[in-house]
Order: sequence, then C-alpha cells, then structure tokens
Amino acid sequence: MPNEQDATRRAYWTKLMDDAFDFMETMRTYPVQECGEPLVSLREAATNAGVEVEFSTSKIALDLDRIFYLREGLIEGFIGAAREMNQRGWVLKVEDGFRSLEMQTNLSRKPGVFDAVLKTTIWELDGQTPTPEFMFKRLAALTATRPKIGTHMSGSAIDISVFDRDTRTEIDRGRPYLEMSELTPMQSPFVSPEALANRNAITDIMERHGFVAYPFEFWHYNGGDAYDEFLNKTGKPGRYGAVHFDEKTGEVTPVVNPDELLQPVDVMQREIAAALARVRND
Repeated sequence: MPNEQDATRRAYWTKLMDDAFDFMETMRTYPVQECGEPLVSLREAATNAGVEVEFSTSKIALDLDRIFYLREGLIEGFIGAAREMNQRGWVLKVEDGFRSLEMQTNLSRKPGVFDAVLKTTIWELDGQTPTPEFMFKRLAALTATRPKIGTHMSGSAIDISVFDRDTRTEIDRGRPYLEMSELTPMQSPFVSPEALANRNAITDIMERHGFVAYPFEFWHYNGGDAYDEFLNKTGKPGRYGAVHFDEKTGEVTPVVNPDELLQPVDVMQREIAAALARVRND
C-alpha cells in the first residue's frame, strides 16, 4: 500500500504547513513591546559557566557566519538547560542563534534550503510545480519571510541538536538538523517511538528552563517573544521583537517596519525558476 501511505503523509504535511502559515499570520498581529534588552554571546556564557556546549561551524548563507547570541534574559535558562543536559550525559549543540535581516533573507534564497523546500512542495503536490504564491506560503512557514514572524531576528530563538557526551553520537530525533519533510513537526507521527521520546525529553529540559518548543520544527526553541506568549496563552505581549544588533556592544535597535516582506513575489518567481533548473539537473 505504498501509494496510500504516501498520500497519508502528503495530507499530513499539507495540513501542518497550512497550520504553520496560519500561525505565522497570527504572529503578524500579535502585540510586541520591545524591551531593548541586549544580546549576549552564548559561547562566552557557556565558557564562563563551565558547561559543555558545541556550536555549528557551518555558514548560514553565502559567506555569513552564524551569530550565536541570545537576549540577556534568556542566558540563565540557556545555561541551565545545557548544564542539565551535561548531567544527563548529553551535550547541547547550538545550530543557530540570532539572525540579522540580511542573514534571514539570504537563508531563504540559499540553494540548499530553497531546493529542499521546493522538492518537498513538489512532493506535496504529487509532482506538480508550485505557483510562486504557494511556494511563498511554504517558505513563510519554514523560513520566516518577515522580521515580525521570525524569532531568530528577535534574538529569542535557538536551533539545537543534542549529542551523547561520551560517544559524540547524535541523539536520535528521527533525522538530523535541518530536515524538511513530514518528519519535521515536533510531534510527527512518522518518527520512531524512540525518536519521539528523545524529542519530548529534550523539550522537557528546555521548557524547565524557560524555552517553548516551536510545534512545526523539532529543533527550534524560543522564549520571551510573541511565539512564547501565544503558545503559553499568557495574554501578555512579547518583550522581544525583531531588532538590528551591534555585535561590539550587544545593543539592539528595533526594526522600523517588522512586517515588511524579505522575499517579494517577483523574487520568488526568479528563485523558483532557478531552483527548478537545479532540481531537474540533479
């Protein structure tokens, strides 16, 4: 029954992506009262606290280095989560932290990311080529196309992996970071019971230290922002919004128009054409 199974997976993915897009649309209007809290280096915080943490060495897009910073108010929770993982025999690896608008814009145009989204979308549509408008919706759900809805641009989110402290093998979560498939949602029914148990155990640790799990990606955790307040149903505005960041001082400046599109539809048309050419030549 492979066809039925594939249809079930496609239907699940379509509903999840539609839900993720609706979530992002809700975040566009969710209130934020930027507190102006500075960003702090996670590398320095981990070193000063004597906890073992690893950091990705890959580039985010083009030649842009990843910026492993979080808001000051999240540092204690980050250290607490990393320490608890060490005590359990795990090591937290930070895959990504703060992203500037330039980084976010280039990330969603990065061939590896864009092609992965495109391939998944073609699979979702059972072989049909997505329209630019449909592709835009999927990118909005998976990569954040506006500063207002991207918590990495608020300095309030981290993407993580987790490794065994002794063997340095990755803790099984169904797939490594960065996955774009029906296995991507945190509670995907298509991962093994062991992988789901590991996801839940990691989430339990992160939540104990003030981070909320983003439901649509098993690696993404954030705190103090619109996602956090909405998902926890506090009724409070987020205190962290999209900002520009001065790495020398840690100071932040709010983005003037956080709802402005990073990826206009005409750009999408060009990128889809380029991606299709790459995919056909694979």
